[in-house]
Amino acid sequence: MNYEFARKKMVQEQILNPVSADRTPVTDRRVLDAMLKIPRHIFVQEAFAAQAYSDTPLPIGEKQTISQPYMVALMTEMLALTGTEKVLEIGTGSGYQAAVLAMLAERVCTVERIRPLALRARKCLDSLKLFNVMLRINDSDDSPVGWQEEAPFDAIMVTAGAPEVPSVLTDQLAPGGRLVIPVGSESEQRLVKIVKDADGELEMVASIGCRFVPLIGRQGW
Repeated sequence: MNYEFARKKMVQEQILNPVSADRTPVTDRRVLDAMLKIPRHIFVQEAFAAQAYSDTPLPIGEKQTISQPYMVALMTEMLALTGTEKVLEIGTGSGYQAAVLAMLAERVCTVERIRPLALRARKCLDSLKLFNVMLRINDSDDSPVGWQEEAPFDAIMVTAGAPEVPSVLTDQLAPGGRLVIPVGSESEQRLVKIVKDADGELEMVASIGCRFVPLIGRQGW
């Protein structure tokens, strides 16, 4: 399979010029370039490699999924990264989203609760020489979400749905920082962006509907 061609088609048809009426085109050139460069097929199970660039989530084992390419691109664009940021990702999963973030930020701190997924993700990231990604395994269901020791963060992305925006994460945002997180029920959420101003006040803007696995831990499910 010509994976490079598949990536170009994915970006052109799913992200830059989406057919679906409920999708806003992702136009940030840096995000599009990152999506063109990262080989998504190495982050999925071998049996699904041929489907890696299709417009759908895919199973990655441990009852988890890799998000569809459009959702990865949209959430990344919402963070408005310039290349100098320290970014926190909650939910490493396959490592694909962390890889995209690593192309766009100075440093990425990513947290995963399922050890086998974290170990596979680390191998994929290392194979791409993305050494600006720090990966932490936190498999305690009662632990607070985030990475307090590395805070504050310029941007935070959560790739799991929460019942509400966790204050423990907004507390870890630097002034001017952005948080993107799915919020809603366990079965259906809406993507929201939180911006913290210089005085610590929070502004929330809602985006599209989505469906993510539940966020586990305090202030999660």
